[in-house]
Amino acid sequence: MFIKIALLVVFFTVLIIVGIVSRKKADSVNSFVLGGRSIGPWMTAFAYGTTYFSAVIFVGYAGQFGFKYGLASTWIGLGNALIGSLLAWVILGRRTRVMSNHLGSRTMPEFFGSRYNSQALKVVASAIVFVFLVPYTASVYNGLSRLFEMAFGIPYIYCVIGMAVLTCIYVVLGGYMATAVNDLIQGIVMLFGIVLVIAAVLANNGGFIDAIGQLAQIESVEAVTAGQPGAYTSFFGPDPLNLLGVVLLTSLGTWGLPQMVHKFYAIKSEKAVYTGTIISTFFALIVAGGSYFLGGFSRLYDSPAIYDAAGNIVYDSIIPTMLSTLPDVVIGVVIMLVLSASMSTLASLVLTSASTLTLDFIKGTVVKDLSEKKQMIWLRVLVAVFLLISVILAIDPPTFIAQLMGISWGALSGAFLAPFLYGLYWKRTTRAAVWASFATGVGITVANMFIGFIDSAINAGAITMLVSLIIVPVVSLLTKPLPKEQIEQSFACYEEKVTVARKYQLRHDDK
Repeated sequence: MFIKIALLVVFFTVLIIVGIVSRKKADSVNSFVLGGRSIGPWMTAFAYGTTYFSAVIFVGYAGQFGFKYGLASTWIGLGNALIGSLLAWVILGRRTRVMSNHLGSRTMPEFFGSRYNSQALKVVASAIVFVFLVPYTASVYNGLSRLFEMAFGIPYIYCVIGMAVLTCIYVVLGGYMATAVNDLIQGIVMLFGIVLVIAAVLANNGGFIDAIGQLAQIESVEAVTAGQPGAYTSFFGPDPLNLLGVVLLTSLGTWGLPQMVHKFYAIKSEKAVYTGTIISTFFALIVAGGSYFLGGFSRLYDSPAIYDAAGNIVYDSIIPTMLSTLPDVVIGVVIMLVLSASMSTLASLVLTSASTLTLDFIKGTVVKDLSEKKQMIWLRVLVAVFLLISVILAIDPPTFIAQLMGISWGALSGAFLAPFLYGLYWKRTTRAAVWASFATGVGITVANMFIGFIDSAINAGAITMLVSLIIVPVVSLLTKPLPKEQIEQSFACYEEKVTVARKYQLRHDDK
């Protein structure tokens, strides 16, 4: 217990010191929200990765999908690395940085407002961000607090409050710069932590070969492969179709999440984008691939501890049950790992929500003339307000982690991914198509919450994104395009004219 508490004290102290030191670099709206657009590749890549992977992944998704799909759940981690990180950086990274800077956009709603020349789009987008980031935040608290209960016996409510207060301190003090520096520190903890945990769990089951052997003897209970032995160690697992839905939502879904895309707004230079792409992909391979690989052995811990009084599986308790069998020192490292992942994600979520409400809703809509100083006050106050709201909801979350995250990602990515992606590349994208995408993302997600016409919130989110990717070009071709001069002005940032000197070369036809 002493080791675990000592690690936490050191961790919390470092976070607060970083917030205090970064305060001098958060003296304007631009620096508070984007770090002055001067964040290097290492901090940006780690900020992207630590925002991506939190307790939601390590506790919720790794436990649930590892239990359902066995070792094939590792495909989710690989998809996160290749689609959610590598392709996201290659396709979105540079263009997002260039166009957002050209349009003067600091948030995703502000991008929609400038790119499509619509104040209404900006306001509605900011409302969608605020509403649907709340369940995601609640899921982050939920996953972390279960581990704290297992390791320290601390009641859930105190874990939630403590985590919110600590996050509030360093985000309010240092803004994006404090978040980025802490993300780098937390990312390093996550890299070493996941490797140590995997090694400890495998050793606890007699080593890799023995663990695989034990898992192979378990018969599948999934409808597709019921009774089949070895399904949980097979290449595509016992239910490949539903596995594909998870891969799509958790990988492609990041392209439309404002807290993820926000990292590209702040990166320093062209070179930093390329370097960050490599670092981010490597980080995702280790952390996401390792988490889902670890979750693949969940069936080995099938015991009464993971069921509730009614006999239903509590998926969020699987990973804590697995880890409870490890030595105290390893448990301490695990707490640091998950705390690092969760704090970074939470900080990014509250900063995204506060900046969106301040810059996209309050400024110019509620308060017509909002000075720089007042914007800073609003930003800091709203960070605290958002944390308070999320704590209230997290105390009694409506469902388990994966469902909460599926609802949030489905609505946000379904609404934003297509118009953001097409907006960066395709001049013909129209304002009506953006409205159609907003209606699709929010409409399908909310309807499915109440009617339940799609069994899984995960699959609903994946379907929503795919439908939106089709709807936006179709509606764009059927509706009136934006004025030509406005489109050309938006895309002018990609075509800079330069004059160069060329040395004269003799040709064969010279006389």
